[in-house]
Amino acid sequence: MADSSTGVIDATVLNPAEADERTEPVWGAVVSLALGVFGLVTAEFLPASLLTPMAADLGVSEGVAGQAVTATAVVGAIAAPTMAIITRWMDRRLVMWMLSSFLIVSNLLAAFASSLPMLLIARVILGVALGGFWAMSAAMALRLVPMRLMPRAMSTILTGVSLATVTAAPVGAYVGDIWGWRTAFMIATIVGGLALLVQLATIPRLPPVGVASFRTLLEVLERPSIRVALLVVLLVASGHFAGFTYVRPFLEKVPLLHIETISLVLLAYGIGGFFGNIVGGIVAERSLKAAVALAPLLIALAAASMLVFGTSPTIAAASVAAWGFAFGAVPVGLQSWLVRAAPDQAESAGGLMVSTFQVAIALGAVSGGMLVDNAGVASAFAYCGAATLLAAILVFARGPKSAE
Repeated sequence: MADSSTGVIDATVLNPAEADERTEPVWGAVVSLALGVFGLVTAEFLPASLLTPMAADLGVSEGVAGQAVTATAVVGAIAAPTMAIITRWMDRRLVMWMLSSFLIVSNLLAAFASSLPMLLIARVILGVALGGFWAMSAAMALRLVPMRLMPRAMSTILTGVSLATVTAAPVGAYVGDIWGWRTAFMIATIVGGLALLVQLATIPRLPPVGVASFRTLLEVLERPSIRVALLVVLLVASGHFAGFTYVRPFLEKVPLLHIETISLVLLAYGIGGFFGNIVGGIVAERSLKAAVALAPLLIALAAASMLVFGTSPTIAAASVAAWGFAFGAVPVGLQSWLVRAAPDQAESAGGLMVSTFQVAIALGAVSGGMLVDNAGVASAFAYCGAATLLAAILVFARGPKSAE
């Protein structure tokens, strides 16, 4: 019921019996949520492909500019578990319209940012939209379709993530090189506007149901398997974003790739992630521990190969593609682990995962930025390899058992 990479069911949602009261699915509204997710993930990923020109234009180092990722992550970590409580009196369609409006405002501010503080404000607004939207999208799906169609609805919504993962970074890098990085954010603004228009036309009235609470969060945290799983999330996500945030500077400075080639490499990363998500699900059905452990292990190997053989354009490109494949598989295994560890409190477990993931993004971006500015871009990849290797070892030692 919750996407491990970004989303968790709204705590105010009705129970399955109430969800089944809707006999006719509202597929237009479900598609509008997919468009919203596409716009949000696109905006989230843009800095990774535009970091070099953004930093030069704003007159800051690449490490400092990378904190645009940090700002979004920190606010997203707060917004994810709190949005349902803050908006508990609002019609859920109004909340989604508001969050999509935040997406548009964020992209506009980023496009016209004349200083780093203005860019950071834009990314803070995006964090609110990202965390809140993902915290409520699955819950809304429960109310838009009968329970028997819930898997199909979530699959439709998550298509937005897959498409954004494949297209955002390479298209952003290409557009930024031809028309400037600000144009990439303007295009993202248009995407957000289209998503909002479709939402305005399709989402029906959805009055709030129930009362949100944080009480179960503490109860879930008391379970040892949950704490281990969240530690793995922290290691994998912080390691990944410490390295991937600075993948463009690495490709420019080590294998000396041109922007056109970097765009293709980032496209390969996105395609790898798409297939990694599929393969991760297949592996998780057969061995959950293998699914959770092998993905970070592959990331560690990819980072190591870039450090040792990164001067080779072919090996660097193949490593980035393998990295994308591995990271695409990460959410599937971790989500399954958390749900099995707390089947009675899956919503709270998912909320904890979203917050932990966003905190880890912030930690990764901060540590990566400090390493890049003080020890060179390769040091960020060294941290990535060490963190993800430690995560894999932890899973093999304390990971999910068949009984979970």
